[in-house]
Amino acid sequence: MSYLLEKTDILKKYLDLPQNGMVIAEYIWIDADGNLRSKGRTLSKKVTDVSQLPEWNFDGSSTGQAPGNNSDVYLKPVAFYPDPFRRGDNIIVLTECWNNDGTPNKFNHRHECGKLMTAHAGEEIWFGLEQEYTLLDPVDGYIYGWPKGGFPAPQGPYYCGVGAGKVYSRDVIEAHYKACLYSGITISGINAEVMPSQWEFQVGPCEGIKMGDELWMARYLLERVSEEFGVKVTFHPKPLKGDWNGAGCHTNVSTAAMRQPGGMKQIQEAIEKLSKRHKEHIELYGKDNEQRLTGRHETASMETFSSGVANRGASIRIPRSVQAEGYGYFEDRRPASNIDPYLVTGIMAETVCGSVPDADMYKEFKREFS
Repeated sequence: MSYLLEKTDILKKYLDLPQNGMVIAEYIWIDADGNLRSKGRTLSKKVTDVSQLPEWNFDGSSTGQAPGNNSDVYLKPVAFYPDPFRRGDNIIVLTECWNNDGTPNKFNHRHECGKLMTAHAGEEIWFGLEQEYTLLDPVDGYIYGWPKGGFPAPQGPYYCGVGAGKVYSRDVIEAHYKACLYSGITISGINAEVMPSQWEFQVGPCEGIKMGDELWMARYLLERVSEEFGVKVTFHPKPLKGDWNGAGCHTNVSTAAMRQPGGMKQIQEAIEKLSKRHKEHIELYGKDNEQRLTGRHETASMETFSSGVANRGASIRIPRSVQAEGYGYFEDRRPASNIDPYLVTGIMAETVCGSVPDADMYKEFKREFS
């Protein structure tokens, strides 16, 4: 850690240098495996609107997104945020990936999700995502801070814990929290999770496509912060087999009608619709999710659909406060920590609000494997 601090001190004197009116834009995209990639470019002036950002390209054969004999994939900027690492007028830029024939790259799920969100804009669908993740030692891949070759005491004191031996790497989490706030991410909270070195941050409420955008950018900021601290992040839904909780990305959902008095009727109608598409949703709810959705450790079984009030072992949970007030939101507890939020929010809008003729998130996902 002292070595990392020395490097940070050296870097700081360069970060403080003036840029002579130039701006650095870090272009960020999602690759074929759901990992984040980025590269920087220099712009000649401050950016005030996304339309001022030029399109760019990259070698898709190196990211699994294109063949080597036709490797150019284009980056179309869709949103930008203040850069908490370079600061000043520098920005981080979220982009969509497009092929050179003018079609969206098959791993670009934002495009299809955007159609659904635009079509159902009148529903004012809000999302809140609870992103769980686990910190690992970058050298051996073992859970960060755990005794080598051993295990800490069983689960119990770690959830929302305070104090040495209960909490690991709070410095990483605090740095990430501040970075998100600086960049304008709608981060609504953080907490230590049930397993030591497992944490959660929440993003939302965000409306429509903004939910997927902000979660991906919050993940990017987490990866960058942990890189600086020399810690590895995993979003795997079951990073350690055994009697330890897995990691999810619980998805909270509310339409305008659900948020009005009497909205419980709409919530129940949405749950009924979800029960009829359980299989399609599960296929979009993250890789290796079967390791997590076992019916144990506060999860429902992957094989069956269930719902209940204040039931953390159900597929869909209605908060006790929502039942008491008669309106609000519901929580889908099935999504894994490694979801693509565009797939999850897209199929949720499609199921709850209705399909759109030229948009189908399930078919869009299946297109990856064709």
